[in-house]
Amino acid sequence: MSEQPLITHRGGCHCGRVRFEVDAPQVLRVSECNCSICSKAGYLHLIVRAEHFRLLSGEEALTTYTFNTGAARHRFCSVCGIKSFYVPRSHPDGFSVNARCLDADTARELIVRPFDGRNWERSYPEGRGDFER
Repeated sequence: MSEQPLITHRGGCHCGRVRFEVDAPQVLRVSECNCSICSKAGYLHLIVRAEHFRLLSGEEALTTYTFNTGAARHRFCSVCGIKSFYVPRSHPDGFSVNARCLDADTARELIVRPFDGRNWERSYPEGRGDFER
């Protein structure tokens, strides 16, 4: 499969206070995790390098939630409660963007693959994942 060029996708939270841009292919490969927090939130992970993510507005509205190891920094809008992105344990030098929070006009297709987050340590025996494009 040839590498796709990156385009700019925009997205944000439900109330619109938090807005961001992310550079990613037009066909997005995302993960659906079965861990306790992701399955309850219906989160679809689009993992990107930090330099491919830009917070445009809403820093003041963001609240951070951590649990278990505290490595993941779950950022959500304190007004509407939506977690549109966060810093994942698997990629502490990048971001996981919720593909469901992207504006509908740029992604051509979502390819969803399951991820066994309930058994995180087995899924990432090295402690972290590689970035994909």
